[in-house]
Amino acid sequence: MDSETDQTIPAQRRRGRGALSNPDVRFDPYTRVTEPDGWDREEDLPPLRTEVSIEVPRRVITRNTSPDISFDRSINPYRGCEHGCIYCFARPSHAYLGLSPGLDFETRLIARPAAPRQLAKELSAKKYKVAPIAIGTNTDPYQPIEKARGIMRGCLEVLSEFRHPVTVATKGTLIERDADILGEMGQAGLARVGISLTTLDATLARRLEPRVPSPLRRLKAIEALAKAGCPVRVMVSPVIPGLTDPEIEAILKSARDAGAVAASWIMLRLPFEVSPLFSRWLREHYPDRASKVMSRLREMHGGKEYSAEWHHRMQGSGVYADLIAQRFELACGRLGLSEALPKLRCDLFHVPPRPGDQLTLF
Repeated sequence: MDSETDQTIPAQRRRGRGALSNPDVRFDPYTRVTEPDGWDREEDLPPLRTEVSIEVPRRVITRNTSPDISFDRSINPYRGCEHGCIYCFARPSHAYLGLSPGLDFETRLIARPAAPRQLAKELSAKKYKVAPIAIGTNTDPYQPIEKARGIMRGCLEVLSEFRHPVTVATKGTLIERDADILGEMGQAGLARVGISLTTLDATLARRLEPRVPSPLRRLKAIEALAKAGCPVRVMVSPVIPGLTDPEIEAILKSARDAGAVAASWIMLRLPFEVSPLFSRWLREHYPDRASKVMSRLREMHGGKEYSAEWHHRMQGSGVYADLIAQRFELACGRLGLSEALPKLRCDLFHVPPRPGDQLTLF
């Protein structure tokens, strides 16, 4: 994938974006190559702008049977993510839409405004059996376009009305807007939130996650949600060997001081197109560390840059992976972040009456 056909987009066009290029979609039978038009003059192309398309989902709850994750259902209000995190493992999902996992993933987004209404319909089905729904497991529900579209807010309002348990994962501080819902649900044992902190270094964060709020702002979001009554987990994710791994203890302490009550970590994952995109980003921004970072990853995955094997893909294996796990465990124990959070309640779930429904006499 890291070939001549995967050409770097000029820096002025991709300012504020994570990927350097727009690699071909792996399912396409053709490749696309940019060639000069024959005119002997420079041409300034406009910056890449965010484009949003609308999708009307036939189903909004996605099921999974993965043995190494803690939930079996999830919701994604958006496809693609404007945050532009270069390491995002969800980038390859854009290829299924005929779009590139590179800059298309960050600039050609799909919103699902009918998601709250469809969610209410699916929760009302007689055969539905309640279990926690995870939101933010693929693309971030609090990416910038949520401010104007409010799809995530609508989904939370439905879940609150149905008294349905939910977990939310995000890097976006827009989640503070919904602290009223999440705080009330958190106090009732129906909600918890995970805030991702990759680094405390603002410069590194801006390069890794160009449109994500700064690490300091995310710590303030942890504080706001904790004060509202919603339990918050800090997610040290991903741990990037040779780049962010020295910060594990500092991240955990800062998050604990802000109000986090639990913690988790995931090693850097580079499936499919993410590996060449991340490698190219490394060579541009940290050429002195690129070889070390990629070498560490291969060391943890049996000589490959990524392995999708169950119970291995999230943290890798080997001496280095074991060392990170031990450091994380010791730091959590010292900071009081080792206790498992109580299970979310499922016994409060009910389908609220709709206009025209026959009401019970008791």
